[in-house]
Amino acid sequence: MEDFLSLSGRVVLVTGAGQGVGRAVALHCAKQGAALVVNDFHEERAKAVAAEIESGGGTALPIQCDVTRFDAVMEMTSRASAELGAIDVLVNNAGNAGPAEDPMAPAPPFWETGPEDWEPWVGTNFFGVLNASRAVLPGMVDRKYGRIITVISDAGRIGEPNLVVYGGAKAGAAGFSRGLAKSVGRYGITVNCVALSGIKTPGVATALENPDVANKALRAYVIRRFGEPDDPARLVVFLASSAGEWITGQTYPVNGGYAVSA
Repeated sequence: MEDFLSLSGRVVLVTGAGQGVGRAVALHCAKQGAALVVNDFHEERAKAVAAEIESGGGTALPIQCDVTRFDAVMEMTSRASAELGAIDVLVNNAGNAGPAEDPMAPAPPFWETGPEDWEPWVGTNFFGVLNASRAVLPGMVDRKYGRIITVISDAGRIGEPNLVVYGGAKAGAAGFSRGLAKSVGRYGITVNCVALSGIKTPGVATALENPDVANKALRAYVIRRFGEPDDPARLVVFLASSAGEWITGQTYPVNGGYAVSA
């Protein structure tokens, strides 16, 4: 029987893959036979995940790159293609405020902020998606094959009062993905989004160590647990594989029922 989830022979680029969801996506794709381009702003994180993959018998190339810089992204994809082959799957995972020291720090009200406060959120979550997609698409169009999967947030689907710029950037990425899906479908390229709520990534896990905070937050979830990085990673693999070849222009929530009507 055909293994519909196999990624054997594919090259997968995961941005922000040094920890959390990105790391889980990279590890799951490697288990399915893909060669991984492991990107992160922090080089040591990218190297650590690449070493994990290689220790399991997989192939991985760690590349440090700031996805908000178009020239750097172009250099990254050029190097990756030269060393591993053309990129078949792009997972736009880099998010939050980029390399901010404390991405979970309380944000002031929007009306007390300015462009310098918005730039990290918009740069990483919107322009980072545009940059990476632009870098890989010419090759995908030429080969008439490709998968682009962007990790967004329920903040961009239903809104969050303390994450308005972040939510706006994620919503922008989702809208971009829907339009792009219609533009490139004729070339055999699919474009989808995976929307997340509370996933126990390093920054979130620290905040949830306070039981009062955790219990209050869990009231909003139908399934009374927070997500693990493996939860969205499995869906990403599905969309990247042949199992998802007739799915495009969609946003799939992986959120434990946080929002069931949006």
